[in-house]
Amino acid sequence: MNKDKVYKDLKKLLKTEEPVEVISYSESGEEETGICIIESKVIKNAPMKEYTSFKVGGHADILVDPGHKDRLVKTIIYLENENIPYIIMGNGSNMVFRDGGYRGVVILTYSNVDGSNMGDVDVHDSNVTAGAGILLSTLAKLMAEDGLSGLEPISGVPGTLGGAVFMNAGAYGGEIKDIIKSVRAYDPASNTVETIKKTDMDLGYRHSIFHENGKIILDVTLELTHENPQKITATMRELTKKRNAKQPVNLPSAGSFFKRPEGFFAGKLIQDSGLKGLQRGGAQISELHSGFMVNAGDATAQDIEDLMSVVQAVVFDKFGVMMEPEVRIIGEYL
Repeated sequence: MNKDKVYKDLKKLLKTEEPVEVISYSESGEEETGICIIESKVIKNAPMKEYTSFKVGGHADILVDPGHKDRLVKTIIYLENENIPYIIMGNGSNMVFRDGGYRGVVILTYSNVDGSNMGDVDVHDSNVTAGAGILLSTLAKLMAEDGLSGLEPISGVPGTLGGAVFMNAGAYGGEIKDIIKSVRAYDPASNTVETIKKTDMDLGYRHSIFHENGKIILDVTLELTHENPQKITATMRELTKKRNAKQPVNLPSAGSFFKRPEGFFAGKLIQDSGLKGLQRGGAQISELHSGFMVNAGDATAQDIEDLMSVVQAVVFDKFGVMMEPEVRIIGEYL
């Protein structure tokens, strides 16, 4: 693709001076409604290590932060018409971009743009509809204050709601599929927005239908239950305490690196293979939790893939189990 042309086209396409009504939330959780102009961001040669939790990887040709769902759709329509490769990314907490970067456009759904509607929240009794770009931790906090329960197990997952649905994120015995009701998604193939029910999402272990169908999650509707706010908050605090004690939260990582093999636990297989603390370059199997791979200092994406390959080979040799990465590895080799 002609990077300079695409950059100029997207800057022009997403430039707007049209004010829109937005709903945002203060630190105390108070709803605030206002009128503002939402600016999109288009960045050329974006360093993906700055946008992903592993803090590794090369440059993407272009990164787009639409800041608004309508502009997200406009961006996709343009890229589809021009046959330009693109990928959707939330908070970058489950992705590694290779050191050669990504030849195409990365579109952010998690947005820091002031007044963005990518993470708006609408509550009707126990049904909650939220934008795909909201962080799970933010949504969980807001729901706790409203006395709505269901998000506690995944409240510490460092990703967006859309990313959680895409991967059917789970933790501490709970998964997003336990509380999801429906999704509103954009289908580039038909240029339509449709509502997809839970029963049609093929939600399994770290999998959803969105891996295959190419549809882009815009909003998610959850079905929660009423509970005492203090009880919800106490549960979330207890899970946070447990997470901080057992997981390497002080080092860059992408959470649990490998999927849980059927009948086994990934971390135990790795530890029983004598790989705890093993390091390749700056990538290391965590000494705190063997299921985590961490950036122990100036790791490259290649270090991560090299260490992944060692773990796969040793575990397979010892136990006959092939470890599959839960983390999505994208882009080109250096």
